[in-house]
Amino acid sequence: MANKGNRKRRQFSLEEKMKVVEAVDSGKRKGDVAKEFGITPSTLSTFLKDRAKFEEKVREASVGPQRKRMRNALYDDIDKAVFAWFQEIHAKNVLVTGSVIRRKALNLANMLGYDNFQASVGWLNRFRDRHGIALKAVCREDSDRLMNGLGIDKVNEWHAGEIIKLIADYSPDDIFNADETGVFFQLLPQHTLAAKGDHCRGGKKARQRLTALFCCNASGTEKMRPLIVGRSANPRCLKNVHSLPCDYRANQQAWMTQDLFNEWLMQVDARMKQAERRILLLIDNCSAHNMLPRLERIQVGYLPSKCTAVLQPLNLGIIHTTKVLYRSHLLKQILLKLNSSEDHEQVDIKQAIDMIAVAWWSVKQSTVVKCWQKAGIIPVELIDSDTEAAASEPDTAIEKLWHSVAIATCVPNEINFQDFVTADDELIISQELLDTEVIQDMVAGESTDEAGSEDEGEASLPQQPKVTITEAISSAQKLRRFLSTCVGVPDAIFGQLNGIDEYLMRRVTQTLVDSKITEFL
Repeated sequence: MANKGNRKRRQFSLEEKMKVVEAVDSGKRKGDVAKEFGITPSTLSTFLKDRAKFEEKVREASVGPQRKRMRNALYDDIDKAVFAWFQEIHAKNVLVTGSVIRRKALNLANMLGYDNFQASVGWLNRFRDRHGIALKAVCREDSDRLMNGLGIDKVNEWHAGEIIKLIADYSPDDIFNADETGVFFQLLPQHTLAAKGDHCRGGKKARQRLTALFCCNASGTEKMRPLIVGRSANPRCLKNVHSLPCDYRANQQAWMTQDLFNEWLMQVDARMKQAERRILLLIDNCSAHNMLPRLERIQVGYLPSKCTAVLQPLNLGIIHTTKVLYRSHLLKQILLKLNSSEDHEQVDIKQAIDMIAVAWWSVKQSTVVKCWQKAGIIPVELIDSDTEAAASEPDTAIEKLWHSVAIATCVPNEINFQDFVTADDELIISQELLDTEVIQDMVAGESTDEAGSEDEGEASLPQQPKVTITEAISSAQKLRRFLSTCVGVPDAIFGQLNGIDEYLMRRVTQTLVDSKITEFL
């Protein structure tokens, strides 16, 4: 009994607790798990009982995996403000020392109205321990070289060293790149000059923008569903809409945030787990990517800072091609409206989402492969040599389309189609916090993830009437009759129409069967 009383109580880190929970989830008997980790059955039961708390902490990355206690800071608002600032600095790979963090803590404490707060060495150590950061702002890359800029030598060094290690265990099918871009989805050709170079940090133009996240693999065989971030959480054009060709989220600035990116990552990780796959995901160091959740099936690799223009495949032509196709769809709509008696209504979010999705799925595999090869990440010999060369953009048909619309809408002569395509390339896609913004969040308790109001930015757009299943079937039949009068319609078009017919008939049949069963009961 004396020995038992003198036994030192063991503390477990968050990482160790999660390993215990995962062992039980794998199907092992609880008794065997308790013996394997040297814990009592009651301790195991406590871990299982608190698993939701552990998972939440890991998902939010609010504590380090080695942390053994989850007690909040005494000055919790100061702690949150300093951590928000640190995340922003961490994303930019700026060298941060303990004294710098302490000075920033004192500054933020004064702004919050705390006169007695002391940013002592003890506070700094507890701050590090709470968030498990251990001043890791310089862990991804050599900060001294980053601050001096990364030249071609650094790019070549990365090609010859780090990337080879990263891709060694993965096939091109399992190597992905994800990146975001901003889109002025209502931009008209005649307004190109006013929009070009606009960072859109807020104001009226924020209502006219979206942020789109794209992700594809190195072989060009897999493109994931786009994630579109808008400003309105419940736009009227999405009322009664239950299926979209992408995922849609919203916040006040229509920016990518850590929470949204981490939510997307967790969903991808779950799909990979279900498919029993492991993938490598290459991303940049923007502020939305700097505090990732715990992932089981995704290995994340960071591209060298300040080199994404030459190393990120999506930036080397894939996103540009998507925008070329999106703007082409937009020009076709404008041309149709110019030649009809319809009112020239602005594009709404639903239409923009549909066109962005169509543009993304229309990017050719050969274009994707070419951009990965241009980045130097995938050697040419790893890809099938019979992939056709990517067509140059814009092609002649698009140039003719642009010329027709430009004349009709009085676009200045100095503006060309490429200006129209790249007008929103400088849009900010993630938040860059200022000290005042950090404090406003702490004082007012407002989150930048809050979406705009339902009707904000859409007051002039009429609500579209709901289409019934009968109307949809009738429209499909009209489309079939129209195609039958055309010459040279490809078989693939009729195949797609057959798929639409089959889906609609299956829906209406199931509805009728269900109604009959209900009447019988």
